[in-house]
Amino acid sequence: MAAGQAERRPLRLRVPLGPHGPLGLLVDPATWRALPYITVVSAVSGVTWFVILATAIPVALVTMLVWAGLPLLLVTMLLWRGGAMLERRMLRLALGLAIPDPYRPSPAGGPVRRLAALFGDPATWKDLGYLLLLFPLGLVEFLVTIILAVCCAAFLLQPALVAAGGRTVVNGNVVIDSVPEGLAWAAAGLVLLVATLYAVRGLAWLHGALAVALLGPGDEVRVRHLKASRARGVDAAEAERRRIERDLHDGAQQRLLTVAMDLGRARAKLDTDPDAARALIAQAHDGAKAAIAELRDLARGIHPAILTDRGLDAALSSLAARAPVQVSVSVEIDERPPPAVESIAYFVVAEALTNAAKHASAGRASVRVGRRGGRVVVEVGDDGAGGARVRAGGGLAGLADRAATIDGTLTVRSPPGGPTVVRAELPVEW
Repeated sequence: MAAGQAERRPLRLRVPLGPHGPLGLLVDPATWRALPYITVVSAVSGVTWFVILATAIPVALVTMLVWAGLPLLLVTMLLWRGGAMLERRMLRLALGLAIPDPYRPSPAGGPVRRLAALFGDPATWKDLGYLLLLFPLGLVEFLVTIILAVCCAAFLLQPALVAAGGRTVVNGNVVIDSVPEGLAWAAAGLVLLVATLYAVRGLAWLHGALAVALLGPGDEVRVRHLKASRARGVDAAEAERRRIERDLHDGAQQRLLTVAMDLGRARAKLDTDPDAARALIAQAHDGAKAAIAELRDLARGIHPAILTDRGLDAALSSLAARAPVQVSVSVEIDERPPPAVESIAYFVVAEALTNAAKHASAGRASVRVGRRGGRVVVEVGDDGAGGARVRAGGGLAGLADRAATIDGTLTVRSPPGGPTVVRAELPVEW
């Protein structure tokens, strides 16, 4: 699994209420993914888990008096943990919520220590709370959506019922027996349909909020993640410092030393052999230009000046112009993000484009940068051979660690045969 994906990272609820406007809501796939979960899956899952837990837990507690309940309680705990894991996967599919498993690492030692860790892990009991609350929550979601859906269907079918020769009586005193009246009720049904879809998205948001609170990582996990990401950031900075030191020593410093030696030899030959002196001066001049080019490349690798002076759009356009593959760039950011975010975004694009040309043999690549709420999202795609992975010690792993220092994430989706998509999400506040 990619480094950015395997993290126990802070989770922010991001279940949007949908595109602006009724039409956008109707065509948004997220609405129709959430509908079956909110209408059926949540209620069925809630009833199932309530029956299982309401039966198994009391039986286990009662039989604890003769020690027979301990194995049953252990099996029940493992069962509800598995149920919570399944819920996280279903929430990812239905609501787009990526909730990592928040459990503490299993300690080394015998079964007694492992059992104590299972009982002492707060995530175990938060899982239980979620599964028990899923019953009333799923019941409310089911009733709300079913009632609204039935009303919508009844209103929308009025023109067809009237055209078929029927008549409808509403509340005992409203009779619908003409096509214009049926069309008016159908229009009201369309309004109610939009309200129903908004209700579905609202229920999905509330359900997601509860899931994040109970199934997501707690403060302890977040603090542990923060410490680990800061430590990796320090290691990455130290590795970068050693790389710069090595490049200076082996590259520009050696060239400048050669330039100084050529100039010294030219000065010694200036009076006795002017032609040889001129050749040495020309050689020193070429060496000085090469050293300047190496220093410029090194400075660009540390932090490009164009990024500081003109921002991310200009810096990425310059990077795309120098890339060996054809690159399209789209940057949609109204305000400049913090310098750390700009720097990480720039080097994510630089590394992805280098990999696309060097390892994937790509012909085309695309770079898209945009603002999504409180995050800058960077996506780099290419049409290369795929198979890219975040490997320890590799460039992408270093970028994932660098992004983690500001509570960002980096993920790579690169199936064999391509295409490859490198995505970084970088918060503007941390």
